[in-house]
Amino acid sequence: MTKELLRIEDLHAWYGESHILHGVNLAVQQGEVVCLLGRNGAGRTTTLRAIVGLTGTRKGSVRINGEEAIRLPPHKVARLGVGYCPEERGIFASLSAEENLMLPPVIAAGGMSVDDIYAMFPNLKERAASPGTRLSGGEQQMLAVARILRTGARLLLLDEISEGLAPVIVQKLAEMIRALKARGYTIVLVEQNFRFAAPLADRFYVMEHGRIVQQFAQAELQGNTAMLQEYLGV
Repeated sequence: MTKELLRIEDLHAWYGESHILHGVNLAVQQGEVVCLLGRNGAGRTTTLRAIVGLTGTRKGSVRINGEEAIRLPPHKVARLGVGYCPEERGIFASLSAEENLMLPPVIAAGGMSVDDIYAMFPNLKERAASPGTRLSGGEQQMLAVARILRTGARLLLLDEISEGLAPVIVQKLAEMIRALKARGYTIVLVEQNFRFAAPLADRFYVMEHGRIVQQFAQAELQGNTAMLQEYLGV
């Protein structure tokens, strides 16, 4: 029987006085790839940030592997096995690719070794000594994900990882997600690039105005074309 790794119930979140999330409910099973769809401003990134405690006020419930995390600070959420890759990537420009890779602490057993990382991302092995500023956008994105894999996190929150990248790099990222799923990782994707996300996700949640308005499985994708056109314009 599949184990539930993440459950969010009636999640509200604020940035200052701005009320962004209005009662989000979703669940993610262990080993799933789940994609949050929606237009810019729908609340998708805020949902990821609220899971790890990077918004202002949060209310509701965020259970990670059965443990309530709504009142935990971000570093303690991370120790529950959660890795967050933000849209801005956060590469340290003055450090080499390998120094960036070695920087995060190990938060759980089972983190990938450097050799494992280099096997999955051959580009990073070639650029190991290059400073962050010399890496291409695709290499920076690979490095941002690779840092999380070093920590031992098993629940990966990936925000717009394909944005602004060349199609050949986007294809490599798709291969990476399939490889991670095969290794048993659980992944929540926020993606504007529907063509990238559509074949990868097991299930989809559609957000609008800080709420989940639709959800469906991969097998129901074709039957939801009209709804996706309405909400996403795809």
